[in-house]
Amino acid sequence: MTEAAERFFEALPSRAPDVLGGLADGTLQIDLGEDHRTEHWLVRMRPGCVEVSRGRGPADAIWYSSAALFDRLITGEAQGVAAVLRNESTFSGNVVLFLAFRRFFPNPPGTRDPRETARRAAGRLR
Repeated sequence: MTEAAERFFEALPSRAPDVLGGLADGTLQIDLGEDHRTEHWLVRMRPGCVEVSRGRGPADAIWYSSAALFDRLITGEAQGVAAVLRNESTFSGNVVLFLAFRRFFPNPPGTRDPRETARRAAGRLR
């Protein structure tokens, strides 16, 4: 496990009030594989609240990713849904938990909100 991933999981509880809305309620098990071993994380999500622990347990959903892909996700260099669709990672269970969890990942470097871009363009046209 990389230090960046450790810091990411440690920061989840403090970030949850700003990130999680009302639909996330359940436990997501995240399995990160590297060099023939897998590290397990349990992320219990409730509206505005996250509890993180290491290990396996009862979960409403399970998401598997390589540790290398996860590092790219937490830096915004990769996107979670795209990784699942390309079969770079796998997911089973309550999809709402996966969709809620991906909100913790940053946007790709250099992206801008299209609404802000349109506002700036409109301001230059006047």
